[in-house]
Formats: sequence, structure tokens, C-alpha cells
Amino acid sequence: MYIYGKEVSKTTREELARHVAEFGSRYGRVPCLAVVLVGEDPASQTYVRNKILGCEEVGIRSISRVYEDGTPQETIAQELRALAADDAVDGILVQLPLPKGYDERYLLSLIPDSKDVDGFSPNNLGLLCMDKPRTVSCTPFGVMKLLESTGVSLAGKHAVVVGRSNTVGKPMAMLLLSADCTVTVCHSKTPDLSAFTRQADILVVAAGRPKMVRADMVKPGAIVIDVGINRVDGKLCGDVDPDVESVASYLTPVPGGVGPMTISMLLYNTYRAAVARENA
Repeated sequence: MYIYGKEVSKTTREELARHVAEFGSRYGRVPCLAVVLVGEDPASQTYVRNKILGCEEVGIRSISRVYEDGTPQETIAQELRALAADDAVDGILVQLPLPKGYDERYLLSLIPDSKDVDGFSPNNLGLLCMDKPRTVSCTPFGVMKLLESTGVSLAGKHAVVVGRSNTVGKPMAMLLLSADCTVTVCHSKTPDLSAFTRQADILVVAAGRPKMVRADMVKPGAIVIDVGINRVDGKLCGDVDPDVESVASYLTPVPGGVGPMTISMLLYNTYRAAVARENA
């Protein structure tokens, strides 16, 4: 059975739109998200466009700042400092990846923790590790919502995460630990990957390798979340072979699975950041 992120996202955004409307009535303004895009990467342009459309859908105001590749880094840094100081801006997002030559860590460090709606800052990641999350990385947050939609209790389940990035793998493991799973994290240096994936009651794959997980690598009845998105021969595919659907109890499709939830949780984080700032 497929878990369609579009369906879960629709419900999430409908609820969020009501909260945003209530926020506007109470505070006389609406939450605001600023998006900074550097370069002309088509995928990044598409992601930014979808985020802006998502803002419009739920009633969040958006600001976009677009810079050509080759723009001096300090120019972008000045923009981020201005957005950080702007009381009308609740969340700031720098679309990643940045073109070569830019210091990603430096630029992201200019975003205050309170406006870090991607949940990438060291402090926000640290709070997640301490089980006191303030802002949770959007993709892992969305995955948890998809798992919740199945109605299956996570407590006591063995969860295997394939991938150890700071943006997905590591925060994903922390969230699953907080949900009382027993968690194993695998990566490119893990020997005999299938020996671990076949043990998983919940398998989250975020490795960036097309169709790397096959049906014979999955425990019958497992819940499989495919975070990967790859383009092969002009077509999109995930890190999980679609044949896994014949073995798993639940599988997220690519596209239409995790992707819509990532944007929905970004919108939710922006709303929550606005609420926190109003109540600070």
C-alpha cells in the first residue's frame, strides 16, 4: 500500500491555513517567510517556486531574493543580515545546494536560530538531540507525519535509517528514538547493508542512490519511506525500487511521497516561528 504524501499534505495545509488565519486575526499580521536563491539551477528554481506557492495556499507572506551565480558572497551575507534584523520576517531559508564557491556553513550561520525554519542550525539540531526540539528539519518532520498517518504504533519497532546527513539521516534517527524505536543508522561504509535492512520494521532510505533498496532487502510487512529523489534517463525515481511495494505493508512513492510533506512542514515551521516570536 502506498502512503501518498499529497493526501497527508493536503490535510496538513488545510489545518495550517486555519491556524494562520487565526494568527492574523489575533496579531494583525501574517507569518512571513523569506527565501534566498543563488544561481540558476532548474531544480532549485522549481523548489523555490513550489515553496512560494505553498505560502500563498496557506496565507503566509513570502519574500524572495534571487541572485545570479557569481554574486559576491558578502552581498548575500548582507541580505541575510538584513532579513535577520527585519521584525516582519519570521523565517529565513537559503535554498540548497549553493553553487560552487560559496561558503554554505558561513551563510547559514547568519540566520538566527529563531528564524531557522529549515532546522539546520547547530543549536536547533542540538535541541533535537536533547529531546527538546524547537525547529525540526522539514524532511524528517514530514516523514514522522507520514508514519503517523499509517496508524501504526512506532514504540518498540526496529527502525533502520540509510543515510547519515545532517539534514535528513541524523535528525531522522533522533526523531525515531524519541518515538521509542530501536534505531540503526547505516551509510556508505556499512558492510552487507541488506543484513540490516532486512531487520527493519521501519526502513527510511535517504542515500541518494537510485533504486538501491530492492524487494529482497526488505522485511515482509515493513513500512518503507523513500526520501531519495533521482533523475535516471529523464525520469524521477527514488532510492527504493518500486518492486518493494509487493513486500512492504506501506511504501512512499517517488514522486508524490515525502516531497509534498517537506514543503508543508516548512510552512508549519514558519507559522510556529511567528507564534514563538509573538510570545517571546
